[in-house]
Amino acid sequence: MNAFRVGFGYDVHQLQEGQAFWLGGIHIPHTKGAVGHSDADVLVHVICDALLGAANLRDIGYHFSDKDPKYKGIDSKILLKDVIHLLDEAGFVIGNVDSTICLQVPKINPHIPEMKTCLAEVMGISEGQLSIKATTTEKLGFVGREEGVSAYCVVLINQKG
Repeated sequence: MNAFRVGFGYDVHQLQEGQAFWLGGIHIPHTKGAVGHSDADVLVHVICDALLGAANLRDIGYHFSDKDPKYKGIDSKILLKDVIHLLDEAGFVIGNVDSTICLQVPKINPHIPEMKTCLAEVMGISEGQLSIKATTTEKLGFVGREEGVSAYCVVLINQKG
């Protein structure tokens, strides 16, 4: 078995007026929020998928079905904590997490330090192991039209011991 593994995650959520906007484990004031079965935190979801994929543990939908009422409106940080537990049971630790959020508005850069503090704590890693970046799509596509938010993530995990 390899001493390290790489995982990739991608997720998209529609934006809708009047929804709370949760991103990177924090609430961001905005007129629109992401729509989903859980709190629709697209950044947490891609981190979960990337970690699960790296450990060959399927994906977030397999472990936390959107058909299961117990996950309706759930704080995605709880799902991330469960994913970290699954990684631990499988014998892996996180090396690093590199993520990118694609969103036209609001501007995310002012919120990144708080996101890093929050998510590093949930994952039990240092903030130096977690990169969160943000970009727009220059008003192109569904992100540019402010219809949705997407995120990408790559992770490196290592075997324990």
